[in-house]
Amino acid sequence: ALAPKGARVALVGSKNVLAPGKGAAAYSASKAAVTQLGRVAALEWAEDGIVVNTIHPDGIFDTGLWSESLIEERASRYGLTTSEYKKRNLLGKEITSNDVGELVAIMCGPSFSRITGAQIPVDGGSDRVI
Repeated sequence: ALAPKGARVALVGSKNVLAPGKGAAAYSASKAAVTQLGRVAALEWAEDGIVVNTIHPDGIFDTGLWSESLIEERASRYGLTTSEYKKRNLLGKEITSNDVGELVAIMCGPSFSRITGAQIPVDGGSDRVI
């Protein structure tokens, strides 16, 4: 067997897979590849009892990926303050690395034992994706 029965794989894609932005071709393509890998793995590993799911976060600003100057530049491009930019989703809430981590923990637990091939947004609701 590939891995023990009941193994879990949680992949991190991106909102950019479904709603890419200008200037992010390489990033979007790499996250699309991760997503496709997860879909194929879900198909191939199901018979071994391995579940594979992908999350698609958007704008996790409390990581090293986003510098303050980049956040300010992006916010300015949209005519928003940095606080508004960080909460530019339907729920009006900033999505954090803790939000992502909590979902991954749930995905690796018993609640997801019968879910495979799922793609789950962690974005506060995006009007570009819904």
